[in-house]
Amino acid sequence: MYKFVFLINPISGGGQGKEIQKYVPEIMESMGFKPEEWKSELTESSKLRVQIREALENTETLIAVGGDGTVSTVLSVMLESHLAEKVKVGLIPLGTGNDLARVLNLYGTFVNKGLLFLVRRLVMAKSRPFDIWRVNGDRVLANYFSSGIDARIAHDFNKDRAEGKVPGHSAWANKRHYVKRFFADRAHCLGQTSLQICDAKNHWIKLDVTGQRTVIVGNIPSFASGANPFQNARMDDGLLEVVCVPNLFSLFGAIALGSVPLIGTLYKRNFLKSIHAKEVRLISSPEEFHQLDGDDLSGEVGTEIKIEWGCQVQMLTLEE
Repeated sequence: MYKFVFLINPISGGGQGKEIQKYVPEIMESMGFKPEEWKSELTESSKLRVQIREALENTETLIAVGGDGTVSTVLSVMLESHLAEKVKVGLIPLGTGNDLARVLNLYGTFVNKGLLFLVRRLVMAKSRPFDIWRVNGDRVLANYFSSGIDARIAHDFNKDRAEGKVPGHSAWANKRHYVKRFFADRAHCLGQTSLQICDAKNHWIKLDVTGQRTVIVGNIPSFASGANPFQNARMDDGLLEVVCVPNLFSLFGAIALGSVPLIGTLYKRNFLKSIHAKEVRLISSPEEFHQLDGDDLSGEVGTEIKIEWGCQVQMLTLEE
């Protein structure tokens, strides 16, 4: 049984994963860990879930090196394998959004202090409970789900990247192209769409959100690379936060002001209210755009989407 297994996505962060694997042995040795106490492995997309399952069965702590998609896949396998209570999960963030790493205070540490500092802190870090949710039974929501303009932008961005239209492979190149896609997709609104929410008091709320710009369902207080459109969001309370965004003014406000102390709180209280939810159901047209933790789900989840409780895991955090 290993104390730590590092699963490293070799293409995240423009290929930084391969470079990180070179330094892990030196870092672990410098901290006094013996070679038999840890393992690092590059992931392969064709057998990623098998690699994750084997790692979970043979370690006390799994550290995923990659973006939000990488850790979401880890959590998905944990949920289906019933190993959530036995294995802790850590993250070295190499993705574009890195929303989960931001709220766990890992992203800023990595950017400002570097890999050596982060790994040294991470292997000694405490863990905290973290909610994960099921989407239509077989997918996992760790960060957020959304339908509307932001999902349309993500869909078109992924299409452009697959077609080689995104210049470069860095996080900054991705963000620049996201801005380009926003201006191209800025007219998008939700088609015929209804929303059903079971609130914190087990009351069902029914909403017609046709014509609104987006519906965001959040598990953490971070969305789209650090914005925070949610009120009083926690990731261990068994509740989601649902925000309906009616226009571009509200969308800009959520992104620009949501994380600003006091101003963000006042803005959200008056212009962008959250509904705390135990379960969410969304019914939309087959043509609508959806995303889950930054991954495009358009055309993959049908017209009825159900988000419900999954389980809790233990995530390593550098929160104060």
